[in-house]
Amino acid sequence: MSISIDYSGQHVLVTGGAQGIGEAIVTRFAEAGARITLADINEEQARSVAERLTAGGHQVTAYGVDLSDETATRAMIEASEPIDVLVHNAGYFPLTPFKELTRERVERTFAVNVQSLFWMTQALLPRFEQQGKGVILCTSSVTGNRVAYPGLSHYAASKAAVNGFIRNTALEMGGSGIRINGVEPGMIRTPAMDNLGDDELSRSLERGIPLGHLGAPEDIANAMLFLGSDLAKYITGQTIIVDGGALLPESVTALG
Repeated sequence: MSISIDYSGQHVLVTGGAQGIGEAIVTRFAEAGARITLADINEEQARSVAERLTAGGHQVTAYGVDLSDETATRAMIEASEPIDVLVHNAGYFPLTPFKELTRERVERTFAVNVQSLFWMTQALLPRFEQQGKGVILCTSSVTGNRVAYPGLSHYAASKAAVNGFIRNTALEMGGSGIRINGVEPGMIRTPAMDNLGDDELSRSLERGIPLGHLGAPEDIANAMLFLGSDLAKYITGQTIIVDGGALLPESVTALG
């Protein structure tokens, strides 16, 4: 028996969808038949992705938004056609040593990564409650929840907050048929990895991964596609680690 995931007739909003993991998520959901709103601070890049997918016969609309702005974030949801699935993938994580962190950098990290999730979810609740269902998916991270990385204290703290959001809101909203889950990526080969160092660092990281290579954006997108579908209809308040087994060894030296 073959199993396919079909999002025909559903509207999916993806934040941070203009590159890397976000672009892969947009592409996978579009290929599964969903209508997509691609929201990103880089509107020009978002339009480029939307045009590419639209030319391939998919339904993708670009929307420019700065998720650190609560008013603009709520307005995006309220102005949108009814949303069935929200995928909050947008993230802000400039590599910064702890002693050099500023109030502005910490506040923007939490505004984009965490607070916007609150405002979008609140704006979505009336429709979700009325229809008796809804799905919210979050790109979290192993950083902050399972491991640490130098220069990412602000990001780690924000992703730990995202996991707390997933668990607590899933508990509160389950009675309304709303499911909230997330994916914790390990090291994924994306443009964002430029923040973390050079090619030698990438090779060093790969040596510590049991599957022997960095993940691809599509690996995260596929997990999202599953969690948003009816195949996961009895899963809520959970996160899936997608890291090629990187967290399994007690240390990277255990791999030889």
